[in-house]
Amino acid sequence: MIVVIDGPAGSGKSSTAKAVAQQLGIQYLDSGALYRAATLVFIRANEVTEAFLELLKENQILFQFKEGNFEVFIDSENVSEEIRTMEVSNLVSTVASMPQVRAHINRLMNKVVEDGMFIADGRDLGTAVFPNAVLKFFMVADAETRAIRRLKDLKNTGVEVTLEDVIQNIEERDHTDSNRAADPLMKANDAIEIDSGTFTFQEQVDFISEKIKPLIQSHN
Repeated sequence: MIVVIDGPAGSGKSSTAKAVAQQLGIQYLDSGALYRAATLVFIRANEVTEAFLELLKENQILFQFKEGNFEVFIDSENVSEEIRTMEVSNLVSTVASMPQVRAHINRLMNKVVEDGMFIADGRDLGTAVFPNAVLKFFMVADAETRAIRRLKDLKNTGVEVTLEDVIQNIEERDHTDSNRAADPLMKANDAIEIDSGTFTFQEQVDFISEKIKPLIQSHN
């Protein structure tokens, strides 16, 4: 069973989904981290598309949600920190717009959620990847609010970058994500919208958790 949270970059969907998973004792799936791992493969292929697609087939992207952390591996290499760099951030929307990449990651995610109870976050989960998700949310916030949030995360990992650079990156990603030919970012018709700028973090976690609890009870 799968619950999804979609939304633009920096809207708070990943941290919220992770907190909900911990609060409810369910599994968490960070789809954005998987696309970031694919982007790292792209960078390692010197940004040559043909070489990248071959390397993507050869490399296995693995992940686990353990002790509150979502860890991503390329084969046996833990790349959880490396995929959060600005170099990856600047290219992830371009890589994620490639139909072959979307198909590859979508197959991976659908295979994983066949068993258990999951909450996942992304950009097109409710519309393209998991259209039959039992519950859908769509998180929004203005670009500056999202940039301030993302800047804090980057500084916590030791990345030095300006707020202006982060705002520019977010606006460029919004444009790319919303205008890509394959599965553009959009709100599913049956999704519940949450403006993360009007909730405290714990309020939005509690709101989503209360919506999910009856589903967990019926699933068990």
